[in-house]
Amino acid sequence: MSSAHAIASRIFRQQILTMSHYKVADASNLIKLDAMENPYTLPEALVQKWLASLQNCPLNRYPDPKAKKLAAILKKTNAIPEGSEILLGNGSDEIIQLLLMALPNNACVLAPEPSFVMYRQISLSLGLDYHSIPLNEDFSLNMEKMLNAIKTHQPAVIFLAYPNNPTGNLFNPDDIEKIIQTSTGLVIIDEAYAPFAEASLMDSLPNYDNLLVMRTLSKLGLAGLRLGFIAGAPDIIQQLDKIRLPYNINVLTQETACFALDHYSVFEQQTHEICQQRQFVLAQLNAFNTLCVYPSAANFIIFKTPENTAHQIFLDLKTHGILIKNLSPQQGLLTDCLRVTIGTPDENQLFLKALGKILLEDF
Repeated sequence: MSSAHAIASRIFRQQILTMSHYKVADASNLIKLDAMENPYTLPEALVQKWLASLQNCPLNRYPDPKAKKLAAILKKTNAIPEGSEILLGNGSDEIIQLLLMALPNNACVLAPEPSFVMYRQISLSLGLDYHSIPLNEDFSLNMEKMLNAIKTHQPAVIFLAYPNNPTGNLFNPDDIEKIIQTSTGLVIIDEAYAPFAEASLMDSLPNYDNLLVMRTLSKLGLAGLRLGFIAGAPDIIQQLDKIRLPYNINVLTQETACFALDHYSVFEQQTHEICQQRQFVLAQLNAFNTLCVYPSAANFIIFKTPENTAHQIFLDLKTHGILIKNLSPQQGLLTDCLRVTIGTPDENQLFLKALGKILLEDF
């Protein structure tokens, strides 16, 4: 054992020592369909305008700590209700971290399972009492277990991804409303995939003081910026703002996001194309009678492969130059499941052709 290892083992909390780090697959020389990114870039003419807009960025100065101009544009483009406030973060991950850092040491955090892995990851890294409630077989909320867990554990924070990641489905809004009404803590609706869902609880913010809605610009087409926000009652946002690191939204992100949102129609068109391709890929996957394909309101599709074949299909797709996400190692409801992000029409065709060949030859 090295001296550094001994020091780490002595001074770091046991939760950190036993955790696994968040792994990002190497996509070099592969068609990247594993991370729910928008596959489209900006039109070249718009790229030139964007570069011009950055020429006078004051890189020698700290950025606006409140990102006031950007916050105003985000409120408008996301139809934030009057009377609600927002807080910006370096991606949704930072906002999740801020929320959980604000909790007492013994606080409970509750979320369905499977759901976005960072709810668990950050909760455990902070030593919080994390509880996950398994979804039903059809990926719907198990309301009996959810409500019992709320009553038993009195969670300070409940996370509900809407649509859910990695399953892609929308939970019943009546179930969500019941959870909000039952909870004495905060209920965070994570709407990372709102551009593809045509469903939102943003309009419900004025109705519930314990409701917050979180969104990101990553899935819209700005993943490289790492920009997210959370909206809710001003009194709650104000408390979270106390522990937000100063200048967390850099000057280039602020300028670029403002520019991009001023051209929001470009992203709306790209989103429309992705949704059309989602329906095409969904239909094509359903044509493979060996797969169980689940409906999606996001920009990805999850499907179950024949028993004990998911890993091999994942590897075979990589040999065809295509990277998707192997969910099977997470086990539980995700056993034998793979997830594919919707790409460009050409990328989707290459994926479907390769998958069809693999299924025909090997399974």
